[in-house]
Amino acid sequence: MGREQELARLIAYIKAEYPAHISLLDAKRGDIGSTAAYYAREAYERYAADAVTVNPYLGKESIDPYLPYTEDGKGIVVLCRTSNPDSDWIQQRAEDATPVYQQVASRVAQWNTRGQFMLVTGATYPEELGVVRALVGDMPLLVPGIGAQGGDLAAVLRHGLDRHQTGLLISSSRGIIYAGAGEEFAAASGAAAKDLRDQINVLRNDNKKTSYLSEK
Repeated sequence: MGREQELARLIAYIKAEYPAHISLLDAKRGDIGSTAAYYAREAYERYAADAVTVNPYLGKESIDPYLPYTEDGKGIVVLCRTSNPDSDWIQQRAEDATPVYQQVASRVAQWNTRGQFMLVTGATYPEELGVVRALVGDMPLLVPGIGAQGGDLAAVLRHGLDRHQTGLLISSSRGIIYAGAGEEFAAASGAAAKDLRDQINVLRNDNKKTSYLSEK
């Protein structure tokens, strides 16, 4: 069995056993419209993913083929300010213009007429995550970079929570996947995921208290 079939079976299992969970395919697709149409079909039809990450570098024509699927409740997650250090050279640097990541955030916010979009905003740049939050309002943000990449969880929540104290999908891939190995893998990775969840909830509660006191 190839890896493609394994992925399809895994997503099918999640949907059958945990129907309330969302399957987000982190494929980072980005190509001209005709090719993007096949990528969209692969993500939403072959794998039955609920959402997929896409690269906006080729413009809106590379995103348009995904839009028809949002009518059935599917989501599109657009790369905005990614967590890797080398992203600076294109996403941030701008001498006489608005940084690219801010332009992406503003444009996607305009397209987000039915709540079908999310943005990828890395935990390693929490202040810039806050800039994105100010530009897009309550749009959900996918936040990689916690764990192996060293993102500051407290800073992410401080800058990134929306007005409802939610709005963040925080990812710690390697911190959970590599928490254990062999027979210990399931227990160790489960414990790592629960520990991160508990940390998030504690910090959210602290942030709620701080917000309440500031309003008073």
